[in-house]
Amino acid sequence: MDFTFTEEQQAAVEAAKAVFADVAPDSVPSPALTAGAVADDIDRPLWRKLADADLLSLVLAPEYGGAGLDPIALCLVLRESARVLARVPLLENSAAALTVQTYATDALRADLLPRAGRGELILTVAAAGRTGHDPAELAVTARRDKAGWVLDGMQTAVPWAQSADRILVPAHTGDGTAVLALVPRLESGVRLDDQTSTNGERHAEVHLDSVRLPDEEMITAPGAWDWLRDLLTTGTCALALGLGQAVLAMTSAYTSKREQFGFPVATFQAVAVQAADRYIDLRAMEATLWQAAWRISSGADGALPPAGDVAVAKIWASEGVRRVVQTAQHLHGGFGADTDYALHRYHAWAKQLELSLGPAAAHEEALGDLLAAHALG
Repeated sequence: MDFTFTEEQQAAVEAAKAVFADVAPDSVPSPALTAGAVADDIDRPLWRKLADADLLSLVLAPEYGGAGLDPIALCLVLRESARVLARVPLLENSAAALTVQTYATDALRADLLPRAGRGELILTVAAAGRTGHDPAELAVTARRDKAGWVLDGMQTAVPWAQSADRILVPAHTGDGTAVLALVPRLESGVRLDDQTSTNGERHAEVHLDSVRLPDEEMITAPGAWDWLRDLLTTGTCALALGLGQAVLAMTSAYTSKREQFGFPVATFQAVAVQAADRYIDLRAMEATLWQAAWRISSGADGALPPAGDVAVAKIWASEGVRRVVQTAQHLHGGFGADTDYALHRYHAWAKQLELSLGPAAAHEEALGDLLAAHALG
């Protein structure tokens, strides 16, 4: 497998590094010291910079003002955003836009995508269902009548729903088919109840009470929700990788300066072995992430469907990011718990990512089911 990135993908990384260079992880109050959300809105100046750098339109086709790059490029940019804990719905906005481009009607694409690429329209995705554990599409019902579609149900933990213009909501029809509804935030029958994530971001519990949508606001193409879910999961793995890499670099810098018995603690075998183990975790997270992103981007056949590669990436990301931040806290000693130091913020974000990805055991079970259903060799 050749994981060499193209010139266009590398250019996207350089553009992202330039945009995120001035972002400070501690620019908002600490989630450990704030009862509610650390901010009422996304980082609007950063959102504008991302739009000006053409990073919001990165995966959109040229006819919609984009660069036409693939989910691998998106994951590279997401990795950079996580290094600085960027408070923007870059993953949700890009995944929703790419899903609209891939599965929606020409009219909906022409209406939404140019504005989304310019940062004028913010999209988010309701992917957690009622509890965060049940299938998200089962949390909302979608039925057709003579006037269009009617949606009823609730989705929890929708990122930055209060700041979004449209919420892409998975739902199920009477025969169990999964569909996607592009719901305007201000549509009649939509109610948002404030929630706060583990890392202090503003989320919402989105209630839909007989919300009516026309046919053109629905995506009924087979496989659309499955594809979007895999893309969101792979993007979350990219965030976990970027965060983990930033934390390990922070830990390396600290242990190289912190001295005990006249020597930097990084030279002690017990410290070096723990750091080396976490480096191995990150390399495994990296390899499995790019494999999953490549399967989604290329549509290439394999012994297992892409969901198998996504499951492996989730196993490593959910376990790996937790181990990285735990080791970082341990090697920082009491300094790691200081709320004037950024490490505790990364710990909160890592916990949020781990919860979003779900337990590794569940992914191992899903992978086992796929292996049982597909003969190998």
